[in-house]
Amino acid sequence: MRIGELAARTGVSVRSLRYYEEQGLLTSTRSHSGQRRYTDGAVERVTFLQRLYAAGLSSRTIAELLPCVETPSVDNDDTALERMAQERDRLSEHITDLIRTRDALDGLIIANRAHRESLRTAAAG
Repeated sequence: MRIGELAARTGVSVRSLRYYEEQGLLTSTRSHSGQRRYTDGAVERVTFLQRLYAAGLSSRTIAELLPCVETPSVDNDDTALERMAQERDRLSEHITDLIRTRDALDGLIIANRAHRESLRTAAAG
């Protein structure tokens, strides 16, 4: 598929796809006229990259981790495996913080609803 189709199927801009290639995160072949061509697997790859970016990983970090994604084996550098564990721990901490924030908001919602109800009851009585 061409770059425009990949962009449409993934919801990612053509510019971002070119950037992914520049960073070594995505590969394509070139047609005789020089147009980029992607396999169907590129859709899954771009979706995966988007999830990693959304989780706060940088292009550099993603590039460090991709060898373990592409060919998990004992031959991979232990540094990449350690980096994955660090990123997972960072994400777990962030998730915990988000849950605390959500729980605090739930408490505020409950308190405000109770207060509104008490005001309605007082006004009606």
